[in-house]
Amino acid sequence: MQEEHITSVPVEKEYDESQIQVLEGLEAVRKRPGMYIGSTTSRGLHHLVYEIVDNSIDEALAGFCTDIVVEIEEDNSITVTDNGRGIPTGIHPKMGIPAVEVVFTQLHAGGKFGGGVYKVSGGLHGVGASVVNALSEFLEVTIKNGEHIFEQKYQRGKSMGPLRQIGETSETGTRVHFKPDAEIFEDLVYDYDVLRRRLREQAFLNAGISITLIDNRSTAPEDNRSVTLKYDGGIKEFVEYLNRNKEPLHPEVIYVNAVRETCEAEVAMQYNDGYNEMIISFANNINTTEGGTHETGFKSALTKVINDYAKKTGMLKEGDPNLKGEDTREGLSCVISVKVTEAQFEGQTKTKLGNSEMRAVVEKMVTEKLGEFFDENPATAKIVVDKAMTASRAREAAKRARESTRRKSALESSSLPGKLADCSDRDNTYTEIYIVEGDSAGGSAKQGRDRRFQAILPLWGKMLNVEKARIDKIYGNDKLTPVITALGAGIGDDFDLSRLRYGKVVIMADADVDGAHIRTLLLTFFFRYMRPLIEDGHVYIAQPPLFKVSRGKVEKYAYSDDELKELLAEFGDGKAPTVQRYKGLGEMNPEQLWETTMNPETRIMLRVDLEDAQQADETFTILMGDKVEPRRRFIEERAASVINLDI
Repeated sequence: MQEEHITSVPVEKEYDESQIQVLEGLEAVRKRPGMYIGSTTSRGLHHLVYEIVDNSIDEALAGFCTDIVVEIEEDNSITVTDNGRGIPTGIHPKMGIPAVEVVFTQLHAGGKFGGGVYKVSGGLHGVGASVVNALSEFLEVTIKNGEHIFEQKYQRGKSMGPLRQIGETSETGTRVHFKPDAEIFEDLVYDYDVLRRRLREQAFLNAGISITLIDNRSTAPEDNRSVTLKYDGGIKEFVEYLNRNKEPLHPEVIYVNAVRETCEAEVAMQYNDGYNEMIISFANNINTTEGGTHETGFKSALTKVINDYAKKTGMLKEGDPNLKGEDTREGLSCVISVKVTEAQFEGQTKTKLGNSEMRAVVEKMVTEKLGEFFDENPATAKIVVDKAMTASRAREAAKRARESTRRKSALESSSLPGKLADCSDRDNTYTEIYIVEGDSAGGSAKQGRDRRFQAILPLWGKMLNVEKARIDKIYGNDKLTPVITALGAGIGDDFDLSRLRYGKVVIMADADVDGAHIRTLLLTFFFRYMRPLIEDGHVYIAQPPLFKVSRGKVEKYAYSDDELKELLAEFGDGKAPTVQRYKGLGEMNPEQLWETTMNPETRIMLRVDLEDAQQADETFTILMGDKVEPRRRFIEERAASVINLDI
């Protein structure tokens, strides 16, 4: 490991008014883009599209837009067209320039603050259009107001000329064409599937609105260039979509809604035979990934309604403990959507709703209307209560197993797994644990590692598929218990990231089908029962080389087929080099394993990130769930591009 040396940095002795920098117009956005769109990675690139589409969605919420078209152009620029009213083109009374120019060049400018134009809006802060403009190499806006067609062009946030009238029309709407700036973004290539997922979400949340995504790039496959998303059933169809690869326990999606003076709320829910909950919440069409008051109100009401019904019907006997919230949500797929006039979000990224009144609205709605639904549909109600009671019994069994494991560990001389070769240091800011497939590879890793900061835990055989098992089956499992014990942070609701013993958890498996299966099993386990481990960036996948190329005393390694071709070309003429294809980690001696896969100076590792929890949940369900057909389709669709066969 390299030591870090801190050196002094010279600073100016004088600190006066001349050193205070003032950023004018949209300079602040270009200076600190992450403050406005989260990051300048692919995530931020796609966020630009969402900001413009959100403006069109706001027109739809106001009742003036029915069709939105998003096009990915050949040069990875984006065109968004809607049939709303069109952005106003008259002169702004305070700014003295056309209103559309104000919208695209001034932060916190728009029709979303006074309450008269948009009753509800996702673009709360009024920065969307101007931020997209600031971070684009160019942006062109075309407006139809029912009489005239107007156009204005910008470069990197600055107007390139006045708003021009370019034609006559009886239509209305806005067209925005922009290209993200290469000076800002690390990646300029749009992902069709990422955009489709987001636009599908918006179509579900806004029943009856048509959103079309078109890929005009020549690289787009012929059969996957255009999709129109329109769902008259709204979030009820959203829940059906979430459960499409699962087995619903009752045919109908339960739906309740309520409207108040300043807000409205709707909830759609359906139970499946799985063991994981999927609650997706939105406020003004913004995905509140961190939840908020609307989620809290729903969870509280759901637990109360199910307990009340169970007691009223005698399914819970007098003296029986109440069902806990986690019991009532096992196997639940649910979408919560609220619209509120004065939404209070945490920051521009809007990941958590803070409006206190929304808890009361959602809680009252679910308590009253779900209770009525259960009374009118006793067969469905019984299925739901039975599911929750089974989950409760499994939770109690897991508690007993957990306590038994803790008592056993306390009696042993060491609570750490016997096969764990621990590291000597205890500072988890840089310690690592390698979870290694097989005793042979584990032995090489133990000999090759730096024992100061690298721990090795060998695994043998296939572990439990947690997608098909409740938490009570995990405790005592001879493959998973060593992992839980070694990491030291617990699982499920008991997981505590502060107790994690290693800063990096590295999965090291063979580059074959079995190795891929083991990686998927471990990732499924981490996602389902240790999700903060992934969310906080602690999980990595080691990348051992696929080939060793040698001639004489010269040895080099290739991590892909393309790298192998480059290496063979490097060796040039003369005696042909020897190429060894590694079938497993056990074929490498300790020195080779250290040099290629474990040495921080030379290794390659992939960090596992969680960008889309809904998509991740769906993928794990497909890959590890009971249904075969979705898994077969998933594999076939990706096989051509990711599988290389040695023949």
